[in-house]
Amino acid sequence: MDTASLQVFQAAARSGSVSKAAQLLNYAQSNVTTKIKQLEKELGAPLFYRHNRGITLTSAGKTLLEYADKALRLLEEARKAVQDASTPTGPLSIGSMETTAAVRLPHLLADYHRMCPEVDLSFVTGPSQQLIQAVLDYSLDGAFVMGPVEHPELLQDSVFEEDLVLVTDTLHPRLDFPKELTDRTVLVFRSGCSYRAKLLGWLQEEGVMPVKIMEFGTLETIIGCVAAGLGVSLLPESIVRSKTKESLVRSYPIPERYGRVQTVFIRRKDAYLTQAYKLFLHEIKNRFLVPRDSGQPS
Repeated sequence: MDTASLQVFQAAARSGSVSKAAQLLNYAQSNVTTKIKQLEKELGAPLFYRHNRGITLTSAGKTLLEYADKALRLLEEARKAVQDASTPTGPLSIGSMETTAAVRLPHLLADYHRMCPEVDLSFVTGPSQQLIQAVLDYSLDGAFVMGPVEHPELLQDSVFEEDLVLVTDTLHPRLDFPKELTDRTVLVFRSGCSYRAKLLGWLQEEGVMPVKIMEFGTLETIIGCVAAGLGVSLLPESIVRSKTKESLVRSYPIPERYGRVQTVFIRRKDAYLTQAYKLFLHEIKNRFLVPRDSGQPS
């Protein structure tokens, strides 16, 4: 059972297809089949069910996949540890909520790129739940999400707080009571967005039933549709401040327990910190000036 065999097995298990695994690894399909059969012979148990739709893990295969993931991850960390140099290099994958990325992070990312041009920095946006799972799955090195995040495998650094405000178009009658939102369309990010959960939770508490919930993928689209009168939304005040000054939208405060949110940066406790990652964490703490880390050492 060598590294190459485990990599082949992992690729086949994840893709559910021998042919797809061969494409991913740039192997001949026959080589993938041979390595899987060799593993099965060595372990004395079938690892896959074969069917006309591809392959599915057996119970033995599921057990092996857990260990294969751990073994290959440890080998990758060992490679990083040995190759890690004083000059930051290598990949670094960071995630963020769409709203945080739009307002809080552009200068941080630009400055970091100038300081560490050799680092292969990748950056993705998405809902908090999705980002948390990606960090847990080792798909992301870290992410800016709505906190607090209580998980035994994660560390979190508090970076800043946001005030959320209800946003409407400028022609909308002045809102004095939440009940006035009855039968309005609500514009939100896709499922898993923390701001969406806050808005719907507040409306539910107030007994308000939106006539329709419309999902959008980008911040710009939501703001543009609110300004056009399509519906209302809940967004950070820091984002809509300039839009209200330009009289493109109106904003209204909501109760603090729904309107005040904390943004945290999360990472796995067992993640190996390369020089590139250490410098990124250093820049976060220096820039946002919040030293605590949920009681855990950094």
